[in-house]
Amino acid sequence: MKVVILCGGMGTRMAEFTKTIPKPMVTILGVPIFKHIISIYSSYGFTEFHLALGYKSEVFLKYFFSNNILQGKINEFYKNNVVLKDIILKSKRLKIYLHNTGKNTLTGGRLKKLSSFLTKTFFLTYGDGLANVNIKKLLHHHKLNKKLVTITAVRPPARFGVLDIKGSRVSKFIEKPQVSEGWINGGFFVVEPGFLKFIKDDFTILEKEPLEKIARIRQLNAFKHKSFWQCIDTKRERDVIEDLAKNNGALWLRRKY
Repeated sequence: MKVVILCGGMGTRMAEFTKTIPKPMVTILGVPIFKHIISIYSSYGFTEFHLALGYKSEVFLKYFFSNNILQGKINEFYKNNVVLKDIILKSKRLKIYLHNTGKNTLTGGRLKKLSSFLTKTFFLTYGDGLANVNIKKLLHHHKLNKKLVTITAVRPPARFGVLDIKGSRVSKFIEKPQVSEGWINGGFFVVEPGFLKFIKDDFTILEKEPLEKIARIRQLNAFKHKSFWQCIDTKRERDVIEDLAKNNGALWLRRKY
């Protein structure tokens, strides 16, 4: 299965870093966030990754390609919108596609631009969150409930999209209310290709019309994750997880069954 990671946002809440690099390139224990995310999925045997790039995409290109071939890859990226890099990570060969989804494209639009690659069930997550989600249990839960989208629900500080869950079905999705309690959007989605038709264009926010609509028509399911999860949206959150990792190791790779 393919794994899509949204890596194109400007990361304005982490300006201390994102003036020069995109947020998923911010490091934890010296390794970029997006690479930790890849490690989560590859530890479950998934090896094909699609990075939806936008803001400072050239930083990703420089990270993946050596100087002697960089210019050619940049030209290919901006002309054909996608380049491929094979890498070895812990003895596993991974295929990583870098997609040019535009600097100003919004989250839904970035996903829509990858439609031609996403013809079967796929994973989707943000490039700024880490969790020890059991990916295989998440996928099993998705297949069992047969909805267009399964979203991982978590219980951290109330600042993200709130989910009203009945059993395992999401009956309501409300993005970023001022005050909230209960389960929230933790990312780590499983998605059917049919969901893509709910995304209108480049300026569609994934967390607004598309997810709100499928919740209303009972096509959004929740997988409750009660173990480690941490969003890395600000420098403070980055420092928190850095300190946790220094003292406890990569908590996002510690499986909990």
